[in-house]
Amino acid sequence: MHDVDRLVRQDRHWVHPVTALLEHEAMGPCIWKSAEGIHLTDIHGKRVQDAFSGLWCVNAGYGQQSIVRAAQQQLETLPYATGYFHFASEPAIQLAARLAAIAPKGLDRVVFGQGGSDAVDTAIRLVRYYFNATGRPQKKQFIGLQRGYHGTSSNGSGLTALPLFHRYFDVPTQEQHHIPSPYTYRHPAGPDESQVLRSTVKALEDKVAEIGAQNVAAFICEPIQGSGGVIVPPTGFLRAMRDACDRLDILLIVDEVITGFGRTGPMFACESEGVSPDLMTLAKGLTSGYAPMGATLIGEEIYTAIAAAGSDGTALGHGQTYAGHPVSAAIANATLDLYLDGGLLQNGQDVGAYFQRKLKQLESLACVGEVRGRGMLAALEFVVDKQSKSKPPAALQFGQKVLKRAFAEGLVFRAFSDDILGFAPSLNYTTADVDTLIDILKHAIEKTAADTL
Repeated sequence: MHDVDRLVRQDRHWVHPVTALLEHEAMGPCIWKSAEGIHLTDIHGKRVQDAFSGLWCVNAGYGQQSIVRAAQQQLETLPYATGYFHFASEPAIQLAARLAAIAPKGLDRVVFGQGGSDAVDTAIRLVRYYFNATGRPQKKQFIGLQRGYHGTSSNGSGLTALPLFHRYFDVPTQEQHHIPSPYTYRHPAGPDESQVLRSTVKALEDKVAEIGAQNVAAFICEPIQGSGGVIVPPTGFLRAMRDACDRLDILLIVDEVITGFGRTGPMFACESEGVSPDLMTLAKGLTSGYAPMGATLIGEEIYTAIAAAGSDGTALGHGQTYAGHPVSAAIANATLDLYLDGGLLQNGQDVGAYFQRKLKQLESLACVGEVRGRGMLAALEFVVDKQSKSKPPAALQFGQKVLKRAFAEGLVFRAFSDDILGFAPSLNYTTADVDTLIDILKHAIEKTAADTL
């Protein structure tokens, strides 16, 4: 117990991300000690089933020994190598080639980074560079979706469209804009998905007309909006936005940081509609969270223009010390092996279909307005009235109470601030694991509703 008390005291030095800091000082941290398979164990020995893959990222599950061995071998052989100044390492070269091979058609070039936020930041910087280099410097405006999440960098946080990430940070900037989310459950054009889709396309067209197509650089979106509440757009959304961007002469950036690497079923969510974006951002499942790494994939046209801009020998002035880190790359290669050759991608598709069916059954509960998702990604939204779709009073913190009760019973997931629960089970789940998840969740909802509503 002495060590626990010491750690709790020392935790005051860590400013935790996306955490109410004074509240954290009062309640202290939950300190994880170990993990195996789909379970986490805290420093007190409490074992819980992880239904959120850490932070949408541990797609392969915990304790995959092939990943651990790859990391150990690389640490012993070459623990660091820069990608600057023509230097390289074998695992990073191999990974770039593998990503280009499995990515949507045309995304042949890979810019490595350290995570999702800087993958988006890289995309923004390269888009600016591209238009400046090709004589269109006026194309500076970016458009995203309300409820979208694109990280917390100084650039990306403005394209993120969640108030928490704007408050006191002076974003969005005047070059960043948002159109309504294709949130069918609460969209004025809903519940007709085709009308929601048409409305979203028109909103983009209207926003571009308002700004001037000659001034708009790109539209950015997630295939499914993760931190915005796991908002699943209507079928055909990516294809419609791809076509609209082509008509409007603007670039399409697809943020697959959460949806990539089997999270929604296929390797990348773009595959479900046969869409190739101009840029695509990756992270999280790339290394299954075993080490930091991100990547921004770009098409040949953008690469060619960027390369030609340095034809006088001027270097591309972008990079990070740990971009293409050999240990992270080795881990990513081992993770890809599990997805492709180890059966994880297929298992995620099979169990994901079962998970969606089982979770959907919870819509029978009086306080559940909608269950939505795809593959191993889902949300459950609470209401107090199914007809009006009215939310529980915010002061009740109903979703947080459900999470607290479920955690006490051995399950952890995500409770968003607006009474939406988020789920992202790892791809190594079994149907029996799903049954356990649903049993604990249903009991926690029913007990919390009985005590609170």
